[in-house]
Amino acid sequence: MLIKEYRIVNPYTQSEYQIGQLYATAMASKEQTGGGEGVEVLKNEPYEKENGEKGQYTYKVFHLASKVPSYVRAVIPASALEIYEEAWNAYPYCKTVLTNGYMKESFSITYETLHVDGSRGELDNALNISSQDLAKREVIHIDIANDPIDTSEYKPEEDPKYIHSFKAERGPLVGDWIKNCEPVMTCYKLVYIEFKWFGLQTRVESYLAGAIRGMFTKFHRQLFSWLDKWYGMKMEDIRELEKQIKAELDIRRNAGLDGTSVSSKSGNLSSSKQSSSSYLSTKE
Repeated sequence: MLIKEYRIVNPYTQSEYQIGQLYATAMASKEQTGGGEGVEVLKNEPYEKENGEKGQYTYKVFHLASKVPSYVRAVIPASALEIYEEAWNAYPYCKTVLTNGYMKESFSITYETLHVDGSRGELDNALNISSQDLAKREVIHIDIANDPIDTSEYKPEEDPKYIHSFKAERGPLVGDWIKNCEPVMTCYKLVYIEFKWFGLQTRVESYLAGAIRGMFTKFHRQLFSWLDKWYGMKMEDIRELEKQIKAELDIRRNAGLDGTSVSSKSGNLSSSKQSSSSYLSTKE
């Protein structure tokens, strides 16, 4: 098992980040969905535990067929191409667990996240983990403006070094921005990565750690680049947007599975897209 702690400094307040994170998660799901693949949202509802913790629970399935090499798809069942995600968002603390039906207890990725107002990534043990886990933990600082990303993922319109938010009066993020930006907060993301497969464990766990770092970097660059879209939104706006995007995700994911086009498969798609675009335009 690998234990990584990713520390991501952001130029928002803790409460601003909560809205931005939910907005960016919904929008990123649209990017990943279509033609039988992508994100399927099965549950998105409030929860409360016996210990008093309460927040929003989500259960999603990630359909990943094209992300897997063809020779692998030929020898493993379809269930191996799906990742199940359960998340308990009791902001500012959140927990997410990723599993796979084929590998069962041999594979899991668990994120524990604490969002800390006023922090610049300096807290040594924000999530209060055990001394045993601390000994195994590797701390990785992510600079959303300056860390390299894969060239295939790079978009100038998502580069914080060139973006200025007119609504929030922030950016571009240049120079020693992490030390100087106000407001500021840090996402402390503790990630446990486990892949029990003889002969492949070390290689796959290291690959997953790198992929997770790239995912976190890209997500937070997008979050900043979309600041003028989500800044000023309320939680009720986010929940309405999530409902609209869930409906669109279902259409996108199912479209093309039987050879039909999106437009012929659902006469409601154009109106759904128009509704979603109209909703977003009111927030811009």
